[in-house]
Amino acid sequence: MKQYEVTFIVDPVLSADEIKSTAKNYTDLVVHESGKVVHVDEIGLRQLAYGINKRNTGIYYSIEFQSEAGALIPKMELAMKRDERILRFLTVHLDKYGVKYNDDKRNGKIGKRSKDKKKENAEE
Repeated sequence: MKQYEVTFIVDPVLSADEIKSTAKNYTDLVVHESGKVVHVDEIGLRQLAYGINKRNTGIYYSIEFQSEAGALIPKMELAMKRDERILRFLTVHLDKYGVKYNDDKRNGKIGKRSKDKKKENAEE
């Protein structure tokens, strides 16, 4: 199975329920098209690098999934293009290094410094 990751930005003006339902729609689409959702990450509210539709912030979501056929990708991208709640999206095929990096990140091996290392750096 091939592994993919789609990251999208949801309009921050929407209510919390609408934002969660938007993400759920795309996870349901993956499952409906015989894919397997590996991980859903709500990254949260972030500042945009440039304004999109007169918005300066957006709520980021990242869905990592597996799919046998690549036919799911065009359907998902078409649905995101038509969805007015989505500001931007990016779909990426993950190679073995990307899959390992995401696994390590979820397991806490990457991205967070331990308290002991912080103390050691502060003492130096």
